[in-house]
Amino acid sequence: MTTLQIFRAVLRGRDLRRVELAYVGFNVAEYAVWVAILVYAFERGGTTQASLVAVLQMVPAAVCAPFLGMLSDRHPAALVLVGGYVAQGVGMALTAVAMFADAPAAVVYSGAVLAATAVTITRPAQAVIMPSLARSPEELTAANVVSSWAETGGGVVAGLVTGAALTIADEGLVFGMMAAVALGSAVLVHGVASPPPPPAEEAGSALAESLAGFRAVREHRHLRPLVALLLAVWVLVGALDVLFVVLAIDLLGLDQGWAGYLNAAWGVGGVAGGLAAMAIVGRRYLSRPIGLGVILCGGAFVVIGLWSSAAVAVIMLVVGGGGRVLIDVAGRTLLQRTTSPEVLGRVFGLLEGVTMAGLAIGALLVPALVHLGGPEAALIGVGLLLPLLGVVIVRPLLQVDRGARVPVVEIALLRSMPLFAALPAPAIEGIARGLELVELRAGEVVIRTGDEGDRFYAVADGEVEVRKNGTLVARLGRGGGFGEIALLEDVPRTADVIAITDVRLYALEKVPFLTAVTGHAPMSNAASALVSRRRQELAEQAAV
Repeated sequence: MTTLQIFRAVLRGRDLRRVELAYVGFNVAEYAVWVAILVYAFERGGTTQASLVAVLQMVPAAVCAPFLGMLSDRHPAALVLVGGYVAQGVGMALTAVAMFADAPAAVVYSGAVLAATAVTITRPAQAVIMPSLARSPEELTAANVVSSWAETGGGVVAGLVTGAALTIADEGLVFGMMAAVALGSAVLVHGVASPPPPPAEEAGSALAESLAGFRAVREHRHLRPLVALLLAVWVLVGALDVLFVVLAIDLLGLDQGWAGYLNAAWGVGGVAGGLAAMAIVGRRYLSRPIGLGVILCGGAFVVIGLWSSAAVAVIMLVVGGGGRVLIDVAGRTLLQRTTSPEVLGRVFGLLEGVTMAGLAIGALLVPALVHLGGPEAALIGVGLLLPLLGVVIVRPLLQVDRGARVPVVEIALLRSMPLFAALPAPAIEGIARGLELVELRAGEVVIRTGDEGDRFYAVADGEVEVRKNGTLVARLGRGGGFGEIALLEDVPRTADVIAITDVRLYALEKVPFLTAVTGHAPMSNAASALVSRRRQELAEQAAV
């Protein structure tokens, strides 16, 4: 498939399209209320209070995120997304009411803290559900690029909306509108198909399960450079969120609406970076896009610090936003490729906590750096962070990139099939690694009656027809499987299977299929029930 075809497929899938549209709304709301609350705090206490309010929101979010990430590993990810969007909407609505009622600042900040903490539910759930909706590893990468567009496009819209709202009204209007947007995202995701979560390997306490993300990073050294890099990115973003206000009002002498417009410039760069990130779809190695992003993102802030003007700031924010998206898309895709699926939600929950911690650290850095050398020194200091870290982690990052391959898309496909759903994580990952991709055109025959049974097939994309003596028995689409009767009963093929559209199939050879069935009682029972049902369907068609 070409890149254009992949992106058409991403937007063509009903559930994937709804998840991505909801994610756009999520990002618009997240960025808009973040800018609005910082402006609210800055008006009441300057840079120091804005930084403290940023930390006040980020610390509870950072603490809770690794534990909230467990929700996506233990419950259907679509359900978790709906709950997260509702919680965000409620927090934003409460903050809007407090602002309109001129409630004490502490009450306003409490609502904002609730919304910021609920935000940490979304990205881990998004990371878990995407492999189950993508139909190929290339489409997963493409979906991640589309998600990056949702983030950056959301930032652009949020910046423009916030700038306009703050110019004509106040921060309460922003929170009220964004509460409605968050609840709209919940409506979009409601009803999206989501496979059951992997079965727990062992019964354990909620605390022990919640800490699985920490254990994964501790036990798997390859995750550390990725987590460290993404932490550094969010330290920079956290500093920039406060510096938007400082840069607009103190350094450039512009009105408060420019805090939103500078944020929009950053978002425009992200859209451009998303276009550039299309080039990584289907790319085996991702360390080069990450390195380019480090140079662009870090260098942009150094330039702003050295040459401070509105024009330079806007241009460099576009450049830096593009670099940030390259790092984020490539880094998160690499993290998905290298993380075991049964703890994927918790690892991304940990990453969400790291993100919040990075935002808090960045916000705390700003007053200190401004005090030491002014806004210019603060911009140069945070800009140098990424290149310096890049020098430290370049070797381990290259090693991770060369060795990355956890078949998350294939695992998600198998997990959606009743035959394989009960398998423990190591077993299903082993099967997924043994799958072979088979692509056929419409009209081609997959198997014929009487042929030797040598493979089981799972449908990843497209449709096939099962026919017995020319009579249609069934149509199978994504998540359907066929070929098990001949393998389990050691008989020739009992029906013809023909592609009625272009199809992508994953084939599993006879020996690993039978090993999986005979080695796991729940799968053996599921296989026996499936064979009985298929035999009955064939018999009914033969009698017609």
